[in-house]
Amino acid sequence: MLGTVALGLRQNLPQFMLLVAVNALVGGTLGQERTVLPLLADQVFHLDRYTSALTYIVAFGLAKAGTNYFAGTLSDRFGRKPVLVAGWLIALPVPLLLIFGPTWGWIVAANVILGISQGLTWSTTVMMKMDLVGPNRRGLAMGFNEAAGYLGLASTALATGYIAAEYGLRPGPFLLGAVYIALGTGLSVVFVRETHQHAKAEAAGHVSVHAHAGGDLSNRQVFTLTSFRDRSLSSVSQAGLVNNLNDGLAWGLFPILFAAGGLSIARIGILAAVYPAVWGAGQLITGGLSDRIGRKWLIVGGMIVQALALGLVAGGHSFDIWLVAAVLLGAGTAMVYPTLLAAIGDVAHPEWRARSVGIYRLWRDGGFAVGALLSGLLADAFGIPAAVAVVAVLTAASGLIVAVRMRGSDHVPRTA
Repeated sequence: MLGTVALGLRQNLPQFMLLVAVNALVGGTLGQERTVLPLLADQVFHLDRYTSALTYIVAFGLAKAGTNYFAGTLSDRFGRKPVLVAGWLIALPVPLLLIFGPTWGWIVAANVILGISQGLTWSTTVMMKMDLVGPNRRGLAMGFNEAAGYLGLASTALATGYIAAEYGLRPGPFLLGAVYIALGTGLSVVFVRETHQHAKAEAAGHVSVHAHAGGDLSNRQVFTLTSFRDRSLSSVSQAGLVNNLNDGLAWGLFPILFAAGGLSIARIGILAAVYPAVWGAGQLITGGLSDRIGRKWLIVGGMIVQALALGLVAGGHSFDIWLVAAVLLGAGTAMVYPTLLAAIGDVAHPEWRARSVGIYRLWRDGGFAVGALLSGLLADAFGIPAAVAVVAVLTAASGLIVAVRMRGSDHVPRTA
């Protein structure tokens, strides 16, 4: 403890649950696009090449990845709350651009802005929950954080599918996003409290298990450790990239594949929602489970389950098969997503944990751009099923890398 600062979920429950609600709104802001934007590219702007249609995901992924890196440094320098509020304010013009954009370039520009906003808001809610709970409940905290975000995304994807089916692709679905942004901004400005002092309190009692894990590291040293040198941190970073490569594929091409299979917009909305809904709800279990059984084999198993699900999508031709695949893809992602974040927190020293989280999220969300480019090029050349099959193989390979390279004992809490 530092002064009157107390670490722990029970001690900080009201503020923790407020941040859960805020991150649900962050996820919902992204969810306004999941069902509608691929159909907008196809039916309104008539983009006839998948690589062209997926430019908005490339723009979003690059913007979010880059912002993630700076979010950690900025939150260490200026505090978590100012970065969170700035992220919400940056998002204000996004719904207007999506509603009124006359050309595809406007949609891409909206996604650059959305990526910057998401990089600041989502990264900061991750850091703030890690700050509040301390090391013993880190997996549980990440499970709640990511569950809230992706349940918000899923419910919004489902809602916008029905809104689009009833009222058209624009403007109805994006009005929901405008409401989320207004609520998120208000809650963050008025009710969210700064948590940087909790990280300092944890640092005062932190016991390192690695020779390089001291608190006095430069940004370059933290980047090198997280990306390449540390076996666990680098394993987590590559798995995060491949995981979001999958998500970029699912976001950009699945609705088009399902539409080509004869599904209605409402049914496409169901499939677009089921995957993140299972992903979101499953994290309420897997986050806490990783605190008890460790991170490594949940990550390995989750990547393998995702690969199997992608294989089903590639070979499927009906709503029922794709529904099973969506459930499996969500389950596999739930095994991986909070566990990867918790694993970063296990290894990184509290003094540079925010920077390490930002670097991990740089690699992870760079997967959106890699996935959109790779799957778009493959789909243009060989068709969507072939693109999905290639990504399935890459996902399985990523799980094997974690199995071979990642240490298995870094989940043990380390406090004095």
